[in-house]
Amino acid sequence: MITPAIRSTLSAGRRPLSALLCAGALVALAGCSGNVQTGVQPRELTTIDQRVTLDRQWSEGIGSLTRARYPITPAIDGDTLYASDAAGNVQAIDRASGEVLWRHNLDADISSGLTVGGGEVFAGTQNGEVIAFNADSGDIDWRTRVASVVLAPPQLNSALVVVQSVDGTLTALDRASGEQRWLYNASQPALTLRGTGTPRTIDPVSFVGFANGRLAAFDNRNGQQLWDMRVAIPQGRTEVEQMVDLDGQPVLTRDGRLFVTSYNGRVMALDARSGETIWEREESSYLTPVLAGDYLFTVTADSHIMALDASSGRVIWNQEDLEGRSLSAPAMVGNYLAVGDYQGYIHLLDATSGELVGRAHPGGDGISIAPLSDGDSLYVLTNSGDVIAWNLRQQGGDGN
Repeated sequence: MITPAIRSTLSAGRRPLSALLCAGALVALAGCSGNVQTGVQPRELTTIDQRVTLDRQWSEGIGSLTRARYPITPAIDGDTLYASDAAGNVQAIDRASGEVLWRHNLDADISSGLTVGGGEVFAGTQNGEVIAFNADSGDIDWRTRVASVVLAPPQLNSALVVVQSVDGTLTALDRASGEQRWLYNASQPALTLRGTGTPRTIDPVSFVGFANGRLAAFDNRNGQQLWDMRVAIPQGRTEVEQMVDLDGQPVLTRDGRLFVTSYNGRVMALDARSGETIWEREESSYLTPVLAGDYLFTVTADSHIMALDASSGRVIWNQEDLEGRSLSAPAMVGNYLAVGDYQGYIHLLDATSGELVGRAHPGGDGISIAPLSDGDSLYVLTNSGDVIAWNLRQQGGDGN
């Protein structure tokens, strides 16, 4: 049952989603690039009662993403959106008008999503570098070599940039200078998804999921492991069946709960202080979930969209009409959940019921990266390399 209190929490005055997450959490989160082939045939789209319309505000071509092989997720800071193509051509774009404020070439092949904070933007490269560049000009402040290719967006706290490379190495760099502060090497299975878990970093600790199915907490002062637990256990007879990657980013709440997904594994809620399990469900997912109020939204490997009670793991609703459509990770916009699919459609779901209430097709050859949201507007990067800004318009009803 959807209680008035939960509905009120979801409405929350249409605040940005970050107000509903832990301090310092990103509105849009990056997980695995591209689509995992599950063998499930994509369902054909059917006619829906379109109660919400997405109105296109502007679009800007960013450049090649090498057919979305690299999850080069844009980043938002204040009134500016930052985006890059795979060749390191970075643009700063005014979010309201779509005007390009500046362009700069980083002279590097970018492979990770962007992260912005404190007047700097951070990115990882195909040749295993982390680059910090000025948010006002694009000029490079520092660049540091790490263990291998960086697909996950670098994560920040007040002093560090924490990066996970595709070989499982976790590196903490000094945020001001780029100098290495500590290093951790995790064991890697023979076969993994093409993607890397994105750490959840706050000032004291970093929570990191690895391709071996384990989640660990690290002391950011020295890299010491505080706790470690197995989220997914390899099963089956083939290497594909035994993949247990934690490619989604853990979600942390102010009261110390940690939500994590795993491929061929579980969706879990943990005590962030100890790693002890609060609840768990057998669900396979390689995407980052979204927490809004008492709802935890997750997209499974088969592209089912589920709303779970964040306190118990109970299923509130399960939307299967988009099964097999290789959905992106979800984002909250207003009171709706937005996902993209392999054909380039954006789907809007009523967050309280899971009903499909809106759909748009911006063109291009698919959407594999989670949309960005500031709570009221939606920014979508297509696999063709176009960033498109949308506003929601109600078609009638109660307006939620």
